Amino acid sequence: MYRAAALAAALLPTLAGAKSWNGIEPGVSKLDDVMQKFGEPSKRVRSEGVEILAYLGDKAIRGTQQSQFKVNPATQVVERIDVFPGPVIDKDAVENTYGRACPPGPPPGTGCYVKKVTDDFRTYFQYAKLGLAVFFSDDGKTVQSFIFTQAKSDSSGAARAAH
Repeated sequence: MYRAAALAAALLPTLAGAKSWNGIEPGVSKLDDVMQKFGEPSKRVRSEGVEILAYLGDKAIRGTQQSQFKVNPATQVVERIDVFPGPVIDKDAVENTYGRACPPGPPPGTGCYVKKVTDDFRTYFQYAKLGLAVFFSDDGKTVQSFIFTQAKSDSSGAARAAH
């Protein structure tokens, strides 16, 4: 239990830098930053107009099963980071790290989420101000993946990112 909590703490960044992950920030960091920090990826492919650096297997980043950095080939800027955690991370850990559900009315200045459902009925928490979407497994309680993007003023960005 302690080991899983320690790995979860390493995986989840603090609120102060919530939209970056392990020092890589979507919309700011470049491909070279990823390569310097994590080395050569397990796989490097181009798909749908982006270059994907995938770290899995023996090159998985600590605390993950897999991490994918999606880079704009023209600008070399990281646009999105998909993280599939290794330890089991539950809904309480997510809420304690990033914030609870947004109250009715205008969203506060701090991190809070809106609970949403994808077209294929997957539940996720949209932290629009943080540029974060947290997707849950079929049980609705444990995290399947984290999607880090640039923070958006509207809440539609992560839903598009999910597809």
